[in-house]
Amino acid sequence: MLVDSHCHLDKLDYEQLHTGIDDVLAKAKARGVEYFLSVGVTLKSFPAMMEMIAPYENVFASCGVHPLDIEAGFDFDQLKEYAQHDRVIAIGETGLDYHYQPELADQQKHIFREHVRLAVELNKPLIIHTRMAREDTMQILREEGAEKCGGVLHCFTESLEMALEAIELGFYISISGIVTFNKASELKHVVSQLPLERLLVETDSPYLAPIPYRGKQNQPAYVKEVAEYIAILKGVSVADVEKITTDNFFNLFSRAER
Repeated sequence: MLVDSHCHLDKLDYEQLHTGIDDVLAKAKARGVEYFLSVGVTLKSFPAMMEMIAPYENVFASCGVHPLDIEAGFDFDQLKEYAQHDRVIAIGETGLDYHYQPELADQQKHIFREHVRLAVELNKPLIIHTRMAREDTMQILREEGAEKCGGVLHCFTESLEMALEAIELGFYISISGIVTFNKASELKHVVSQLPLERLLVETDSPYLAPIPYRGKQNQPAYVKEVAEYIAILKGVSVADVEKITTDNFFNLFSRAER
């Protein structure tokens, strides 16, 4: 059994690729993917996402404003209201991205801190996006007491040192289809060095489809390829990766029920 620990179910192609969310989940279940975390990236899109996943008890939700979506609007009181929904098991996606919008760094840092403070207050884990912002990301997590709520660095592509620092803070590291890419040698090395007991698997669908689907739209069913590749890197069975990453998910997101 697998968990897609990070997907954007409200952003998939329901016109040509899938007939509906039932279709997406059925394709995933056929490959052993039983649970899903549908991740929010804007406050505006959150209600519609929640309406979409409402009938599915095996689909959990997170609530947050992605650092590249902060111009779409951020309201702390609105975030707090949404974040207290029973189906919301995590705060985020939040974090810092200096690759695409370095000019908004100060605003990103302020909003990131607000997310961390709310996560600590509600005792819900954080889902962190970080790109070209290693030092600031870890500094804010430490300063705001993120070890009290824990969380995950999702779609990880950073250094081994950052991963180990995050693990020391009580965080998990989530691996996406990027690990299968031919040019991802540094990430392959990082994954080979990290304890399986601190790893999650994800698709980040509809983005970043793993080989052999690269170039196509990603979907939760493809988290199987991520698990299979991690098994090769770690020298363990796919069954071990499936069991341990699934246990890790439910250990981190304790509000999620199997």
